[in-house]
Amino acid sequence: MTTEVQPIATEARDRLRVEVYGNRRHMGRAAGLAAAARLKELLASQERVRMIFAAAPSQNECLEALTQEEGIDWQRVTAFHMDEYIGLPKGAPQRFSQFLKDRLFDVVRPGTVHLIESSNPSEEECARYSALLAEAPIDIVCLGIGENGHIAFNDPPVADFGDPLLVKPVELDDACRQQQVNDGCFPSFGDVPTHALTLTIPALMAGRHLFCVVPGPTKRAAVDATLNGPISTECPASILRNHPDCTLYVDTDSYGGRP
Repeated sequence: MTTEVQPIATEARDRLRVEVYGNRRHMGRAAGLAAAARLKELLASQERVRMIFAAAPSQNECLEALTQEEGIDWQRVTAFHMDEYIGLPKGAPQRFSQFLKDRLFDVVRPGTVHLIESSNPSEEECARYSALLAEAPIDIVCLGIGENGHIAFNDPPVADFGDPLLVKPVELDDACRQQQVNDGCFPSFGDVPTHALTLTIPALMAGRHLFCVVPGPTKRAAVDATLNGPISTECPASILRNHPDCTLYVDTDSYGGRP
């Protein structure tokens, strides 16, 4: 059932590969198929594959393509997610664990799924999840970029390229919280939690293969800063330009119509 989608333009920024697609659906499908191909390749040469997933509406098309791809032994996959709100009840639809259960984990049923339990005391949960992450290398990370340039919940005020931690509690930037309203996840700014647990930037950058999916006009400024600004925590995603194997998938809305 694989139907390849070709980019309308490609470029490179430092070590970062960029693929531009004519619309959001083509972009997400291309990213999902690429991640699936890499997953199959790794499963052919090693017993287990460890993956980290972002949870956001921007990832919907990529996750859909990934779940529909045949021939993947998901029982040999260990899955993580990269952040979680503090203060939402278990089962709340806005929880990132629930988002991924609905769209991925309950669909393909990976052999092992490690969820961030943000209702636990933060220090204990960060230590527990960090230990799970550190058990073996991370093979694949499927991520996005926030409107303020964040990756996971590493907003500019708390982003640290040299962070000694793998998981930490953070206070969310106002721009980050407003994005959750813009995405339709919460009815108003006041409904968005103020704090979360997040994998740090070094935890994400330690993944061997990164697939970064960023659609839509609200992400245009962040994509421009990622590609053309300095590598700085003012745009945390700019660090992706230093990763040895990261591909950024954008549509013409997020890329700015430059092709």
